[in-house]
Amino acid sequence: MLASGPAGSTGATAPAPVARIHTALVTSRSSSVAYTGPVFEKTATGQIVPYQPLVTVGQISSTGGSPVGATADTKPELLVPGWRARYVGGLAAAPMSVPAAVQQIIWAGNQIIGLPYIFGGGHASFIAPGYDCSGTVSFALHGASLLAAPEDSSEFMVWGSHGLGRWVTIFANGGHAYMTVAGLRLDTSAADDPTNQQGPRWRPLRPGNEGFTVRHPLGF
Repeated sequence: MLASGPAGSTGATAPAPVARIHTALVTSRSSSVAYTGPVFEKTATGQIVPYQPLVTVGQISSTGGSPVGATADTKPELLVPGWRARYVGGLAAAPMSVPAAVQQIIWAGNQIIGLPYIFGGGHASFIAPGYDCSGTVSFALHGASLLAAPEDSSEFMVWGSHGLGRWVTIFANGGHAYMTVAGLRLDTSAADDPTNQQGPRWRPLRPGNEGFTVRHPLGF
């Protein structure tokens, strides 16, 4: 029997629209993080402008991008279209279509990229000359106001919610912790990273994450 429609009509009731669920990848068969698409930057005034990589100290981009020669402590807030973070010149560009907190995690993580690995770094204070694995994860989460005090890798084993997150997933065991954010991996370990660079870096996703407890921030 057909369901009744509005008064004075009959017909099948249209199904409610189903929202598309985008879940960030946490594994990959490829170590390539190459990206050649459009990249934008969120300025201090909130404008979204085309991103111009820094080239020569003391100059300013004529198209509205970052001032060239900006201090090393200030990294651009990069954006790309879509739902997946992208690797752009060593930094991560946040997807435009994800929640603001996810973007803030990515931009916070960018601020410590290139600093050295220091055991215990980022635990006495979020501000440190270098970071260890869990200090790196703590710093990025703190950037989105999701963590009030640094956690070590054992504490991350029981932090947040169990299982994979929609956007953010933390992998932790008694000796190491790292996280994936919108399809990129933030990690101090060079495992499955052809660059073999140590310290906080955005890296390719691993082909597997065995041996780790899987957690995520509530709601993300």
